[in-house]
Amino acid sequence: MAGEHILVIDDDTNILEVIQMRLKSWGYHVTTARDGKEAKMALSVTPFNLVIIDLRLSDENGIEIMEKIIAIHPNLPIIILTAHGSIESAVEAMKKGAYSYITKPFNNEDLALHIKNALEKQKLTKEIEHLRKQIDEQHNFKPIIGNNKRMQEILEQVSKIAKTDCTVSVYGESGTGKELIARSIHHTSNRSKCPFIATNCGAIPEGLLENELFGHVRGAYTDAHESKEGLFMQADGGTIFLDEISTTSPALQIKLLRVLQEREIKPIGGTKSIKINVRVIVASNVDLQKAVNEGTFREDLFYRIHVVPIYIPPLRERKDDIPLLATYFMTEFCNVLKKDIKGFTPAALQRMLLYDWPGNIRELQNKIEHAVIMTNNTLITPDDLFTNTNTLKNTFNSYKDAKERFEREYIENLLKVSNGSAIKASKFAGCSRDQIYKLIKKHKLNPENYKTDTMLTTTSESLA
Repeated sequence: MAGEHILVIDDDTNILEVIQMRLKSWGYHVTTARDGKEAKMALSVTPFNLVIIDLRLSDENGIEIMEKIIAIHPNLPIIILTAHGSIESAVEAMKKGAYSYITKPFNNEDLALHIKNALEKQKLTKEIEHLRKQIDEQHNFKPIIGNNKRMQEILEQVSKIAKTDCTVSVYGESGTGKELIARSIHHTSNRSKCPFIATNCGAIPEGLLENELFGHVRGAYTDAHESKEGLFMQADGGTIFLDEISTTSPALQIKLLRVLQEREIKPIGGTKSIKINVRVIVASNVDLQKAVNEGTFREDLFYRIHVVPIYIPPLRERKDDIPLLATYFMTEFCNVLKKDIKGFTPAALQRMLLYDWPGNIRELQNKIEHAVIMTNNTLITPDDLFTNTNTLKNTFNSYKDAKERFEREYIENLLKVSNGSAIKASKFAGCSRDQIYKLIKKHKLNPENYKTDTMLTTTSESLA
């Protein structure tokens, strides 16, 4: 990614000259600084894409300078330069926000790789922020709220998917926000100016669903006095979102398969097929692969729609986002209801974090709305949120659910420290490779998502 602006901070003139020469030969724009004061001045006039800073400056602490930079530019990646004897300090710097570190003396290949990876991360972060902004600016469109790692990975997927026309399958429990993900893909794609049409296949009687999707011609049946345009035609040029696709009948699945293969539809009673230009996004709260195995869903249709799958975690697996979501909903409802509520009591926040949210984000939204309507306080209390004592039953998971959650977290942590390698994960866990692969498959994990910089992996192994 030549052409990016990089700031190098080091009080050793020789090191500065060497790094500057190498970076310029690779096509980067380079600015150098010998101390925090010069760095601050440079940052105030130039939008940098990356900072490289020596951990040990003669009169200043490199970590302190780094922290000041991060406070003002939180999304700016920082690479630490350190000697072999200061690796512990470099690890501390990473805990405080550094992207990675390189030990001196370093070779060209290591330096180039670290820079390339850091710049890719910075570019992706910008794309995610741009995606959030685009989504937020869509009229009557709710933004995706959350800093949870898995939600960040989903936003990365959305950013990449939006640039294509591929078919997408969104999986998740009811209330997790599958339609919101589908809308974000549409609104950030080149189809955004065309219609987004959503329908719940499970909410429409089987006999009417075909008519709803494909429409009919005049005289197709007794009451068809006029021709009707179906949802696929209404979505022409844009996107159609089919929720609960697993509920469709085998006969309709054949017709949906033809739509995806031929990109054309035939209205009920019609004799001619009509070409359409529609992106298809489907959603399911059940495992479609399992439905295929059980014979309730066509295998050929499954492979047609399962081009790019997105798995949305339930709220109980992203509890770190609950305070953000709760505050967002509270602010939204306060604006509508003209109420002045400042926030939540610590006890209310604790109760929300302990609760298991079987209805996911939709349930959280409903409880916040109820609390805003009913409370006469400036802070929402547990009693405002949980008026029914039966909700306390959900404070604890069943043994099976708790075991499943532990198992997933365990395999995810193994993949993190092993850089996505099943072989290394099996060594850490003291079990066979086959057992690791079974757990990866069972919890629908992608080892590629856990691959980090090579130096980070080495650090993890040395600390293990």
